[in-house]
Amino acid sequence: MTSEESVDVVLIGGGIMSATLGSLISQLQPDWSIRVYERLGEVAQESSNAWNNAGTGHAALCELNYMPEAPDGTVSAAKAVSINEQFQISRQYWAYLVSTGALPEPHNFINSTPHMTFVKGKANIEYLKKRVEALRNEPLFPDMEYTEDLERIAQWTPLLAKKRNLKQKVAATRVASGTDVDFGALTKYLLADMERRGASVQTNHQVTWLKRQKDGRWKLRVRHLVGQTPKITYARFVFVGAGGGALALLQHSGIPEIKGFGGFPISGQFLRTTNPKVVAQHQAKVYGKAAVGAPPMSVPHLDTRVVEGETALLFGPYAGFTPKFLKSSTWFDLPFSIRLHNLGPMLQVGLKNFDLVKYLVSELLASRQKKMAALREFMPTAKDRDWELITAGQRVQVMKKDPEKGGVLQFGTELISGADGTIAGLLGASPGASTAAPIMLDVLARCFPDRFLSWEPKLREMIPSFGRQLSADPGVAEASLTETAKLLELTA
Repeated sequence: MTSEESVDVVLIGGGIMSATLGSLISQLQPDWSIRVYERLGEVAQESSNAWNNAGTGHAALCELNYMPEAPDGTVSAAKAVSINEQFQISRQYWAYLVSTGALPEPHNFINSTPHMTFVKGKANIEYLKKRVEALRNEPLFPDMEYTEDLERIAQWTPLLAKKRNLKQKVAATRVASGTDVDFGALTKYLLADMERRGASVQTNHQVTWLKRQKDGRWKLRVRHLVGQTPKITYARFVFVGAGGGALALLQHSGIPEIKGFGGFPISGQFLRTTNPKVVAQHQAKVYGKAAVGAPPMSVPHLDTRVVEGETALLFGPYAGFTPKFLKSSTWFDLPFSIRLHNLGPMLQVGLKNFDLVKYLVSELLASRQKKMAALREFMPTAKDRDWELITAGQRVQVMKKDPEKGGVLQFGTELISGADGTIAGLLGASPGASTAAPIMLDVLARCFPDRFLSWEPKLREMIPSFGRQLSADPGVAEASLTETAKLLELTA
């Protein structure tokens, strides 16, 4: 017998996006009933899992792809500032939750880790100088240091300099206030707090079908995978935060807003070491420049990671290709996602991205020796025996219609919402988790316009900069950075 229930909100997927949205709703509207359905036996096991991402608190402190050099040689800080503004919203929200006891001791999910960039060669050094100059007077980038001195770099993190060719021209930047975030742990803490507030988080539950009813509610068919018990859930609002699984569910929903969207899956691998002697010599996240044709998510970086209290180093990612949209899904994800309405844009993307295809083929064919050679570009003393290869999470890049180009490949995130505000979903990847809070605020503004105004006082309590740009006022920016650093026990 199929059971039925009615709730206010259903969140599909037990990752950082659903957890953040559910956390916000449970604070803003505590009388609403919330159900979270997670297909796997535990939450935060796909892209939110600590070892499926690099854990960078993406604030554009070190990621060069947020400040590309224009054809005329100029470098703009606009996108980097925008990304940092978004991260500050997440950071303020986490600090508020820590201050109220909703989140535990902050070192359980966030730790101070300097963010660095490291480049080689005259052209790259000139570019880095321009980047530093563009950010010099930005209030959200107050402590950026620059050097071309290898000895200074060695003081920041010895592994970059040890046994490096002294004739090689290098440069680096460092921001001491960067962070490493365990998004898997953060997701679990957010969901646990939601449960204390009355939400129900149900693992091993898969949403197999959903359709909007005449009364405006959504009817969802849900299957408990342990025992295969079916049930029907009716919801006034549905959020599809299923990562790579979001595209298929949004297509099943039948909303016209999903037409023209497709997904291009990119897999990844990292080299990881837990050797204490190696780990002790590197306390930073160091980003370089992406290879020609490589997607932004494939920017090479050597990272300090703190997961469940243990410190490790991670290097990569090494991109690859599989038609799966999730690590735990099937090889039919890509072909089954093709529709008449997205076939044209997908073909256009394929025709116009030969550099990406060439890059992915080269990555697929790369031997372990070649992977280690890439690591030694950052860390000349790297020894094979210290490093193991691990598989990262799947990333599904957005392909969508474009009036001029027919179809474009997008490397950011895309929020899809129905016209009536009863359903929304998120497609895409980086910076993703780091900007979960501002993205979910966008969901609330789009889908609950009749309530959003009444929520604003509470939102300003939780996120003091809500509705303002920190970068517009150096004093306000400094105060926010100092206060959140204090609450989250970070380097200011």
